[in-house]
Amino acid sequence: MEGIGGDRAPVASPLPQWGHDTWRMYQYYLDKTTPHTTYRWIGTLVIAAIYCLRVYSVQELEISDWPLLPTKGSDEFKLFIRRLPEFKFWYSMTKAFCIAFVMTFFSLFDVSVFWPILLCYWIVLFVLTMRRQIAHMIKYEYIPLNIGKQKYTGKKASTSGSSLCVD
Repeated sequence: MEGIGGDRAPVASPLPQWGHDTWRMYQYYLDKTTPHTTYRWIGTLVIAAIYCLRVYSVQELEISDWPLLPTKGSDEFKLFIRRLPEFKFWYSMTKAFCIAFVMTFFSLFDVSVFWPILLCYWIVLFVLTMRRQIAHMIKYEYIPLNIGKQKYTGKKASTSGSSLCVD
């Protein structure tokens, strides 16, 4: 009865073990970078610059007959300010640039986008992500704009009141 219910630990296959070890080492170095805010952001800017150079070089190498996206932008009104910890923001931004950089090497991800379709996609994403927040605002009658809001003037200082005299 050696194989049944024995006290030997199951032998893990090398691939999941390697993945786990790699993840632990990655998390170790990520934890070590947490207090070094300036160096983390410098690293992210270097990664972003490398990404921009890669995109620029790819555009110079290949000339496309596809319609271009609009180059004139309008000022964007940002209604809500997200309270996001700096480390999480840095981590997400760095990860996005690294993934985008790797994606530039594969032509599968080189998709031309017609700007009205991109606008519709953005509106759908906005509605889906803001639905809960908008429902919350409606429930508690919160109006984020100045339209129709009451204006509170506060208490007026009374001049006829008693005055304090300090000797």
